[in-house]
Amino acid sequence: MAAVAFGATVLVAAPLPGLHDGAEAAPPKPMLGRCMDKYGTSPTPPPAYKLPGSKPAGPNQWKTPDAEDRFYSYDHLAKGFEALTDPGLIALPDGDNPKKYAFGTPEHAVTTWKQNQAGAKPYAGSFNEWLNSIYSRNEGNNKRGNGFESEVVKYFDLGGVDWICQKNVRDLDPKLYKELERTLGKDVMKDGRVFDAVNQRTRTVYEVKSGVGYDARQLKIDAELVRRGWKVVYINGQEPDANTVTKYKEAGVKYYRHAATPNPRYTVGKYTPSTNKLMTPDPNRPSFGSGYDMARRSAPTPEDARRQMERARGLIQQPGNGLRSPGGVDFSTLDISYIGQTKTGNLSYAFSAKNTDEETAPGYGGQEKAQLTSDAFFTWLALTPDHFWVNLNPDDPDTIMKAPFDKTDAGRVLLEADMEMKHDFGRAEDPKTEAGKRFWNEITKVNGAPCMGSTRNWIVPKKARVRIEKDGAYILSAPLDVKTVAQDYSTPGPGGGMPCTLTKEQTAHNMDVYRETILPVVQKQINEDAKYADLRRVYKARIAAEYVRQTVAEDPKAFGGSFSKIIDSDQVKRWPLRGKNSDWDKLTVWKEMKRSYTEGDFKYEIPVGGEVWVYTVGGVDLTKQPQQKVSRTVFRTEKPNLPSVTKGSRNEALDYQATGTTVMGGDDSGNAGGGGPSPSPTPTGKPTGKPTATPSPTHTTTPQPTPSATTPHPTPSTGGSGGGGGGSMADTGTQVLTIAGLAAALLAAGGALVRFRRRHGLNSQ
Repeated sequence: MAAVAFGATVLVAAPLPGLHDGAEAAPPKPMLGRCMDKYGTSPTPPPAYKLPGSKPAGPNQWKTPDAEDRFYSYDHLAKGFEALTDPGLIALPDGDNPKKYAFGTPEHAVTTWKQNQAGAKPYAGSFNEWLNSIYSRNEGNNKRGNGFESEVVKYFDLGGVDWICQKNVRDLDPKLYKELERTLGKDVMKDGRVFDAVNQRTRTVYEVKSGVGYDARQLKIDAELVRRGWKVVYINGQEPDANTVTKYKEAGVKYYRHAATPNPRYTVGKYTPSTNKLMTPDPNRPSFGSGYDMARRSAPTPEDARRQMERARGLIQQPGNGLRSPGGVDFSTLDISYIGQTKTGNLSYAFSAKNTDEETAPGYGGQEKAQLTSDAFFTWLALTPDHFWVNLNPDDPDTIMKAPFDKTDAGRVLLEADMEMKHDFGRAEDPKTEAGKRFWNEITKVNGAPCMGSTRNWIVPKKARVRIEKDGAYILSAPLDVKTVAQDYSTPGPGGGMPCTLTKEQTAHNMDVYRETILPVVQKQINEDAKYADLRRVYKARIAAEYVRQTVAEDPKAFGGSFSKIIDSDQVKRWPLRGKNSDWDKLTVWKEMKRSYTEGDFKYEIPVGGEVWVYTVGGVDLTKQPQQKVSRTVFRTEKPNLPSVTKGSRNEALDYQATGTTVMGGDDSGNAGGGGPSPSPTPTGKPTGKPTATPSPTHTTTPQPTPSATTPHPTPSTGGSGGGGGGSMADTGTQVLTIAGLAAALLAAGGALVRFRRRHGLNSQ
């Protein structure tokens, strides 16, 4: 009687129409397991044309518009103690049996670990790695999946007698189950196939996955159902990667994206991950969030990342509900994309990074890149803008950079990028390259040999595109530029000096050729090449710091007044040179530049005759931070729902739209859970998601910083574009000096030999 009263065992044993080939059968009788009973959806079924997989063609055919503005909650208790490193710190009053404790508690985690370590295949990594990579991940996948399924069913109002939720094909149609078992094998069908939502009348199956993956066994079954005439649609919470999309297409299933934002609930406690070194102005008020969590959990090296991935293989439950893990993030591309403050006045932020294939190229090094970003952010605030330049000039060893900027990683990155740019100009002029060949062919010839005077090249910012919202600044792009002017230097290079003389008109012609051929090559590298990623990273931190600087200038109580003792303090001891760079010295870089300048790094022999040395000096000038303010309309068009994703990323690393980008947020509020509201929609028979209005901006312009002291390097020479004045560099800037005819060793007629020589014991070619 109890079973009848509760309906727990009442099933329809008759075959479902459409599961077999043949004539249309009569509609089945209503059965328990209906979605409307489980989730409270409408007794009236929704129109098919409004559902995933059935929508008419259009921009939202395969995704829910404004879904990111919707938040769904679930309990993820293990997130509250992921920083636990020693399992011995947890008391076990009921013994070592995991069954004695609730899933998601420290006691259950520790006893499960002990059980694992006593088993035949103990986990090879540390307890904390297992806790984060396996235990907490599994708890999150399980509970997130249930929460997302509820969100999807309610949003699309899967009601009426025909929509059934969480039923196994083995119970729905035993005959079909046997047929699938014969076709696919007992191993594939041993657990049957549980449908998240199935409509018997329309022959539609919805498989709901909150994350980025899929279950390979389920997909095999679904491919067979498609072959039998069923429509199977996978509804993903995040954008499937290319490999997943390929698998979907091969199986014949459709996919749809409902990017509602997960909102995990947990309690902050003694072992909740937090940091007083990353993105927090007050070391006594630590920072929490997925930005720090992802960085903390990422492996330090590629080898460690692969080993960690292998240790987790086969241990992850419900992988299709998993969100982006550290191995799926390319931390080499990490930078800051948002800075603002919470309603309570706490600092909030978000990092962004490109996604990577965890199987073939797992991400690593997140801790180092996040810390560099954070340290640079506070360095730009602690020092006045007149510090933000570096100068590699053989004539000027005393103004390499201004103290204490030389004791920070931000200063180191600028100087090393400048040195790298010196080499890239030399590489770009190689006649073997397309740009180099054109350059040598088109510059002025003196006595039959090409003659190029010296130039000064330096890195400066272009206008950053920034959207200022009520809650903070969204950094949309931050391009860098390279300026160049003709300029002479007194320090002689290899061979003692300039062997040819140019007129003013010839110099102008050469500079035009230079800007058309060589300069674009180096500009592209600085904005795109991985070796300049740290430079781009610290520059974006400069933009974020500028927002804070200007906000505090307008309201000293902004951010709870926590920046008042930092801005322009000239104190950077909290953000020093770290790790392998702790003993870095600016003079080491300058001496290498001086050696390179006087002895040469690159030497080419060109077909028209003569031996050519290429040697350079350089600089970077970030004393100014120009911005282009992006309008509300443009922002909403280019970055739809980005504020919602950024807010939600505080507690979960979220994939943004179909951009292949992960957003990872945080703040120093100390609160757990809650990226936003958790709607409980009333069934309406149609989607109810509506966009959230974008707040009006509180800033309209960002004034340029005013240096508090005179920049200590010489005034620029005149007569060239991109010279000094208004905060630009003077003798900073990469100089490229190319001299024809130093060795006067003519090549054989028709010869095209190019020789590249390195000094100081390096191999010659």
